[in-house]
Amino acid sequence: MCKGGDGVLCFSGVSVDYGAGEDAVHALANTSLCVERGTVLALIGASGCGKSTLLRVGAGLIRPTAGTVTSEGDPIDPRMLRIGFLPQNYGLLAWKTVHENILLGVQIKGEWNTQRMNTFDEIVSDLGLRELLDRYPRELSGGQQQRVGLARVFLLAPDLLLMDEPFSALDAITRESMQEVFLSLWKKYGVTTILVTHYVEEALTLAGRIAVMTGTPGRVTEIIDNPFAGDLAHRSSPEFFAMGQRLRAKIAGGGV
Repeated sequence: MCKGGDGVLCFSGVSVDYGAGEDAVHALANTSLCVERGTVLALIGASGCGKSTLLRVGAGLIRPTAGTVTSEGDPIDPRMLRIGFLPQNYGLLAWKTVHENILLGVQIKGEWNTQRMNTFDEIVSDLGLRELLDRYPRELSGGQQQRVGLARVFLLAPDLLLMDEPFSALDAITRESMQEVFLSLWKKYGVTTILVTHYVEEALTLAGRIAVMTGTPGRVTEIIDNPFAGDLAHRSSPEFFAMGQRLRAKIAGGGV
């Protein structure tokens, strides 16, 4: 399923086991997948099929038991490949203001400069955060916290953005609104993205390619090209609904 291993992030034959011997838990088995530069790829599947585990392998947070992870043909090095990671809880620090949370990544990297200041102003304006900069996370709604998380990762200008069910805690209306916010940022900055989701409609709305994961241990069983990505007008179309039904059937049937 990898095309020559020259993507921004490529997994080849990746397996992940937790523990050893009879007590070992097999999370991933012989999983191969590539994400190409400037695209959004969604990992979708039932709970427990290894979506988040695969994402964390890509982030360098979990070492695979077998297989390789490469970037454009070379072994991945998180110190060289700039990775933005957005977890389910947005990763905001409760004791820091919105302003401080957004700047945290670039300050850690020592990259707060005039160019970043200009980008900061653009992103804050794009996300409607100007009036919230002095607030703390506890004073924000879920959608507002999500905007802060997105602002922080996009300010980093990552080579690769990894998002682990970032909209799952939001109500349906707010979730759809945040999907639109993400799309507007992605179209502006073109960040290569891998998105973990269990919402079929979310995958169809955001991702140009959808990787179906099934089984325990988990594996990628099919990769689907998605013609509806980025076009919000299709969300209410019969074709969109029909493809969603086909995706659900593939997930339930093991991707076949």
